[in-house]
This record gives sequence, C-alpha cells and structure tokens, in this order.
Amino acid sequence: MKSVVTSDKTPAAVGPYSAAIVHDHTVYVSGQLPIDAVSGTMPEGIEAQTRQSLTNIKHLLEACGSSMDKLLKTTVLLHDINDFAAMNAVYSELVPGPFPARSAFAVKDLPKGALVEIEAVAAK
Repeated sequence: MKSVVTSDKTPAAVGPYSAAIVHDHTVYVSGQLPIDAVSGTMPEGIEAQTRQSLTNIKHLLEACGSSMDKLLKTTVLLHDINDFAAMNAVYSELVPGPFPARSAFAVKDLPKGALVEIEAVAAK
C-alpha cells in the first residue's frame, strides 16, 4: 500500500504529483525545487539552491520517519553543467556517507527558472 507524504516545512507541489510517496519500506521523493516553504521564493546561486533542495528532501524524509542517512539514490538536474562542482561541494556537506547512488546531468530548463532540482529514493 502506498501513502502520500507531506510536510508544512516544504513547498506545495507545483503540479499534479505528490511531494513524496511511501510504498512498503521505500520513500520516493519527487524532484525538489529550491523553494523555501515560508517565503515561497528561491535563493540566489547554485550553492544556496542546492542547500534548499536538499533541505526540502530532508524535511519530507523526516515527515515519514526516514532520514538523510537512509538515502539510496538521488538524481540531480542542473540547469548548467558548469555548476556541477559547486553543487557537489554543498551536496557532500549535507548528504551523509556512505553516499547514495546518484545520477547528475544538465537539462535545458527547470520549472520556475531553478538552477537545480533533486529527487531521491530512501529506505524508511
């Protein structure tokens, strides 16, 4: 059985999808834009946006009894592949080791003009 995960610490979905779903003992977190739930805005720069996207993931994981140390796989979408090193620096600070499997690639555009979007799969 699947259940929807929400958190008042994360922004509402910007489309017809759930922010996260738990199925059995796995949490599937939709791509998190770097939107601050309180202000509704995105911070400036790739470092701050990466931090916000990962913070949103952290809040969703905590809302269903999981945590960042239970991450299994992440996917990082970058507006500009030249931001890879800067994103990696923040990612390595906020994602505990052993690091999850990960894919990262550049895309033409991201919703709302974001510089980064990160999705995740974690154990519950």
